[in-house]
Order: sequence, then structure tokens, then C-alpha cells
Amino acid sequence: MLQIQKKLTNSFYALLSLPSTAMGFALSVQIAALSWILSTQYGLDIHDVGLVWAAGPLAGIIGQVIIGVISDKVWFWNGRRRPFIIIGGILAAMMLLALPNIGVISQSLNTGGILGIAIVVALTLDLAINVSFNPTRSIIADVTPVGKSRTRGYTWMQTVSGSFGVLAYFIGATLNNYILIYSGAVLVLLFSVIPPFFIKEPRVLGEQDSDTNTHVELKQKKDDGEGSLLTMLMIIEPLWGFLLYAVYAMIVRLSGLPPVPWHLVEIIALGLTVILIAKALIKKEDGVSREKDGRVGFQKVLAAHSFTWIGVQTMFIYMYAYVQDTIPDLSSKMLGDIVNWSFFTINLIAAIIPVLILLPLAARYGRVKVHATAIALMSAGYLLIFLYGHSQFLIYAFMAVVGIGWSATISLPFAIMSQKVPQPRMGLYMGLFNLSVVLPQLVASLGVGELISNASDKSITFLICSGTVALSALAWYLVKEPADGSMAPSGGTGSH
Repeated sequence: MLQIQKKLTNSFYALLSLPSTAMGFALSVQIAALSWILSTQYGLDIHDVGLVWAAGPLAGIIGQVIIGVISDKVWFWNGRRRPFIIIGGILAAMMLLALPNIGVISQSLNTGGILGIAIVVALTLDLAINVSFNPTRSIIADVTPVGKSRTRGYTWMQTVSGSFGVLAYFIGATLNNYILIYSGAVLVLLFSVIPPFFIKEPRVLGEQDSDTNTHVELKQKKDDGEGSLLTMLMIIEPLWGFLLYAVYAMIVRLSGLPPVPWHLVEIIALGLTVILIAKALIKKEDGVSREKDGRVGFQKVLAAHSFTWIGVQTMFIYMYAYVQDTIPDLSSKMLGDIVNWSFFTINLIAAIIPVLILLPLAARYGRVKVHATAIALMSAGYLLIFLYGHSQFLIYAFMAVVGIGWSATISLPFAIMSQKVPQPRMGLYMGLFNLSVVLPQLVASLGVGELISNASDKSITFLICSGTVALSALAWYLVKEPADGSMAPSGGTGSH
């Protein structure tokens, strides 16, 4: 074990962040380039672009849960998470290279259909990202003690990853998306293959002693059934409404069958979502042991986090449609530049404030309260874009406000969630937690996409973003701060 890992120095947190940074960079490339390429180079309609993006959440459902369960229980290449980080990174780099060559691939296969090839490439890229994303986040919980050190790990993850996200959008805006894609493939390969060999993983998963930085095995019942499909389905109960709609919408879109009249399925799914999320949020967490049964707290996190991602995914997918409608007569390059500078802005904020601002505020006021407030500011930023975002410079200014919530979204929930669930099942719960991201993403890709496509005024995009994120902020205020003593002062550089 390296000395920087033993002492939990900032340099170790930076090293620990690189695999997640690789996957985040791959995702940034996809966000910056996929919709732009499909709409400008291949002429796909908005709802078809949404269908391609739906491949990502599907990959998340398959990849993160399965890999999470497997990586909790296996050990090879001297690691539990390491093999999946390396394999996923190599595959992601290859798919990035395929992204600008969808037309060439289609011609070589003589298929004649861009949409099908685009879905396959996007699905494979997202599957590769998701194969690695769960392990890159789980490994932070594996090698850091609960409390402030773990919060530091996830905020450092966002700072490093966010900095490279800024670089991604800067390259796309100042050079072009093709240079971004090819440079991204190189970076993803290096950051996912090399750093894992310098991080020593614990052979036994358990709580880590904050003084000695060693792991203590937590005895678990072998027959508890945590990995069974039925048990996992019960754990994600607050997300059943999202799941119902996602299954229905995918069947309708892919099969060509007519939708159920009067939007009956949508109404049922919405009602189910409201009831089950309300049920989760009103439950009391007092007296619930993380090691015995952390489901109550975990389900509250699922309920609160899910609405955030309807708004976030709607922004990522349909930002270009909003800009195209709001600022007419833009060339393809200018449209791409405005979208890239917009995402550059939110990632710049997200790279700066986690360690400098969110971490000290979380230590003083609690992670949950700080996160809920950041999400509320995000909702306000979206509302400002809806009301006043009629020029590119106002869009950039309001995107900076959105960046406050974005910085919290991809850092603090992992620290909160990881301290509400049993440590030896971190991969499983990290995968299930990701369902609160991917299922709402499917709603944004399919349901919201159809709504925006049919709307004459595309500014409705940010009204949807603001409303769903506001609901998320309200829900987060009902989540209990993990009672782990993590608010105690730190006793040295990077240590608990």
C-alpha cells in the first residue's frame, strides 16, 4: 500500500478520483457530441435522438446492478473493483472512437439505417461506462472510513472529474467535437487502466477503522437473500412508477404498437410514483441500523434523488433543441458551441466548489441540508433560463447557478447513501442507487422527449427541469442526516 493511501492524503484522493474521472469524461464527450452529431450530421428528429439516449439508462439498469453484485463477491487481478474498471475503460475508449463513425459503420455493414447503428454504439458505450462507473464509485467507499473522510473522497472525486469535464466542453467549444472525441478516447484509456494498479483494495469488505485505516469484517447472514431479484425489487419500491413507465414506453417505441388510449399507463405510473415516493419520505429512520436494515434511509435517498435526474437528463438531451428554437438562424457550429459553453459553465462551477465550499459547509451544517439547498438553487437557475434565457450570455450566467446543484448532485448523494447501507454490499446498493438515475433518465428520454417534440415553444424544456428539481429539493429536506459522528473535526490532513 502506498504511503499516500495509508495517510489518506489529498494526493491519494486525487489518484482515487481518476478512474471515475475517466468515465465522467467519456460521459461528457457523449453529452457534448451525441445529440449534435445525430441532429446535424444525420438529421434525426428530436424523438429519435431521445430514443438513442434511452440506450444509456438501459445500459445502466443492466450494467451497474449486475456489476455491483458481482464485484462485491469476486476477487481477481488483486482487486474487487479493479478488473471491471479496466475492462470498462478499454471498451469505452473503443466506443468513443466509433461515435463519429456511425455512418461509416452503417455503410460497411450495408444496413442503410443510421438510427439502429446509433442505438448500438450508444448502448455499447453506455454499457462500458456503467461497467466501470459502479466500481469507480464503490472503491472510494471501500478504501475510506465512514464520515468526513468518505465525504472528502466523493467531493474530491467531483472536483477532479468536474475539472476534466470543464476541459471536455472547452475542447468542444474552442476546437471541435471531433478533436474532443479522439482526445477523450486516449484520456479514458489512460485514466481507467493505470491508476487502479496503485490503489490497494481491501481483501475483506467491512467497516474501516478511522484511526488505523484498516478494515474490520462485518458478519452478514449468508441466506439473507439481498442479491435476489425479488429482494432488489422490494428495495427499490419508490421507483416502481418510473419502472412501469420505462418498460411500457420502450415496448411501445420499439415494437411500433399503438399507445394505450387516454394516456392511461402514464396516469397510473404517475399516481404510483407519487404514492410510493410519499410513502418512503414519511417513514422514520430513527432506530434503523445500517448493518441490520438500512432500507428505510436508502429508500428515502432513492425517492429524493430520482426527480433530480428527470430535470438533469432533460437539460442534457434537449438543450440543443431549446437553443435552436430560442436563438434562431444559428449555424451547426454555432449551435454546438453554445451548447458546449453552457455545459462548460456548469462543469466549471462543479469543479470549483465541492472541495472549497460544499465540503466545509457539509461539515458544519450536514451533507443532506447542504445538498437540498444546492438542488433548490439548481431549480431556481432552470427557472431563470425559462423566463429570461433569450441570449447565449444570459444562458451562461444562469447555467452557473445550475452548476451549484450539479456539483452537489454528483458528489454528496454518494457520501450520504454509502453511509446508510451495509458496507459489504456496497456494490449492490451502489447499483440499485443508480436506478434512481437511469429510470428517471428513461422518463426524460421517452416521455419528456415526446412532450418537447410536440411543443411549439421549446422553452418548456426548462420549465420541466425547474419543476422536477424543485420537487427533488423538497424531498431531500425530509432525508435524515446519517448519524455516524462524521461531523466531528478532522484530525489531520485527509484523515478522519
